[in-house]
Amino acid sequence: MSKLPRLALCAFLCALTTTLAAAENSITAKVPDGGDAAIRPGDDFYRYANGHWLDTTPLPSDHMEVGTLQGMIDRTTGQLHELMEAQASASGHEPSDAAGKVGAYYRAYLDQPRRDALGWQPIKPLLDGVRQATTKDAQVALMGRAPMSFEGSLFGLTVDVDHRDPEHAAVFLSLSGTALPDRAYYLDKRFAAQRSAYRNYLTASFARIGWPLPADAAGRVLDFETALASASWSQAQQRDVLSTNNQVTLAELERQAPGFAWQRFLAASGIPENARLVMVEKAAFPQVAKLFAATPLSTIEAWQAARIIDHASPVLSTDFTDAWFRFHGMALAGQSSPPAPWHLAVQTISGSGCPGDPSVCFGSLRWSVGQLYVAKYFPASSRDSVRAMIRELRDAYRSRIDKLAWMSPGTRAEAQRKLLAYTVNVGYPDHWRQDAPDVIRDDDLVGDVLRSAAVDWRYELGRLSRPVDPTEWEEAPQTVDAENGEALNIEFPAALLQPPLFDRQGDAAANYGALGSYIGHEFTHGFDDDGRHMDADNLLRDWWGKADDRAFARRAATLGRQYSATEPVPGMHVDAGQTMGENIADLGGVTLALDAYHRSLTGKTASTVDGFTGDQRFFLAWARLWRGKKTPEALRDQVTDDVHSPYPERVNIPFRNIDAWYEAFGVKAGDRLYLPPGQRVQIW
Repeated sequence: MSKLPRLALCAFLCALTTTLAAAENSITAKVPDGGDAAIRPGDDFYRYANGHWLDTTPLPSDHMEVGTLQGMIDRTTGQLHELMEAQASASGHEPSDAAGKVGAYYRAYLDQPRRDALGWQPIKPLLDGVRQATTKDAQVALMGRAPMSFEGSLFGLTVDVDHRDPEHAAVFLSLSGTALPDRAYYLDKRFAAQRSAYRNYLTASFARIGWPLPADAAGRVLDFETALASASWSQAQQRDVLSTNNQVTLAELERQAPGFAWQRFLAASGIPENARLVMVEKAAFPQVAKLFAATPLSTIEAWQAARIIDHASPVLSTDFTDAWFRFHGMALAGQSSPPAPWHLAVQTISGSGCPGDPSVCFGSLRWSVGQLYVAKYFPASSRDSVRAMIRELRDAYRSRIDKLAWMSPGTRAEAQRKLLAYTVNVGYPDHWRQDAPDVIRDDDLVGDVLRSAAVDWRYELGRLSRPVDPTEWEEAPQTVDAENGEALNIEFPAALLQPPLFDRQGDAAANYGALGSYIGHEFTHGFDDDGRHMDADNLLRDWWGKADDRAFARRAATLGRQYSATEPVPGMHVDAGQTMGENIADLGGVTLALDAYHRSLTGKTASTVDGFTGDQRFFLAWARLWRGKKTPEALRDQVTDDVHSPYPERVNIPFRNIDAWYEAFGVKAGDRLYLPPGQRVQIW
């Protein structure tokens, strides 16, 4: 080959340099739909992918959030609205079938004239019961009714897997009794406005029912709940499975936390005498029991009345529902106008969003609604496609575990055994749970709520007498969320499996980047800082080698420091201890899904679509999934008490730890998100 003359060679090299520079710049110059052209991917990938949308999308006055997931929720709510409208037109006053009961319940909710005519009379028997409970023990018995009625309780009751005996369920007792979202709302000066709003709400509530000295009663209730908050645990403490799984007998409970009539409390709840009991915040129980014993009966009565009013207000007359929204919707969540009545009816009856928020489930017909939803909106073909992706994600996880350099062979074998032990449920149950009570009437809304709640609690109690079933669902099909359950099971409800998270006919890169990462996220929860303490038999056991344990802890701590350095709200950093499980799951989920996507290509190069490579579309899909904005109040609440990091952190921090992201978008030293290879965290 002849040599180029020096000048020609110089010109060639200069042209080549220019071409390469242009190629590199083309990586960062392309702007995704809704993205910000002024932002380099390596400086803030979240804004690069979503900035224009964030700057131009208004937040509806009746929402505390808008975005991709909220859009999926709104779409599902609209579909449920159509279903309920159809059932309401077809059902009679007191129907006998489940679909008809959904329709009658919906009509009862929307009969505002009747609700206004009744005022607070539907809860008068409950309030009379508070006044008639003239001893502390009698008040404890009222608390025991909380799982099936509007009463409040100092101790919450849930039924779930006993990890000391994972073939059976146990009753978990946890602290309860406060209305504000987190202990910080009572104790932190930054939430003084919310405390003031709560005091006003309590005062108005007491005045509305004619309670004596309403302002004084409100003050005493707030002081009592502040003392409860002082004894409670932080979210990070509540996440520690090693300190929250404390098995006790009734006798031990009475001895460790005297001053509270435990036997009467459990009996009123319907808990069998031989039930397994687990204390969650063990060290706090004696403090709360002592506080209850020392508090005047009149304050306990006022507090219980406040709990009943607050719990029931959404289904009472307009003056109660308006006051409830001014506090919960405006003061706490930052909404400026309430959702439409039909929207509230759909939310109450469908119960979507639990067990993440158990109060949403209270009094719902979520399984009856779920059958209607699946029949109309979820094709079986979607179920098959998602199951295939789940198999691919599990295979990718197995391969990654085999290659983990920091894990010893013995621990690796245990991890593989646990991964294979998971039961994954997709779409809806194979055997439907019957949740409709014998009677639902279109002229008795409060009665419908309480009868439905009683059916639900009876079902939960029934779990105590039968073996744990990993195919048993917690989330209803109309829920836009997933669940890694306590029974070594994972659920992906039907409503989650819709665009843009998953499109059966859509781009594979986007499907893997969004749903694939979501699936990987849920698998990784079984191996996060909490889930890793359960073994393949779902037993709470230390199955880690000591060196493996130290290596995991170091990597998790390094990842935690990346999150702790972020400040989503001025003066408030992400709490890495509180969010660690979700943070590990996000990083693991994206990493697993990327591997699965690459494996799906079978050695071929992905096509370029709209100017983006396959890997670029993969990462953009995850970033768009978390496209969203919240009211300042909702964002501050999330940073305070949510185990999930805010949306930007769910994108930027996992990506900066993944080598392929750097390659896909030309991220280099000097970019704000850049981390040297030796500082990037790989856990799973």
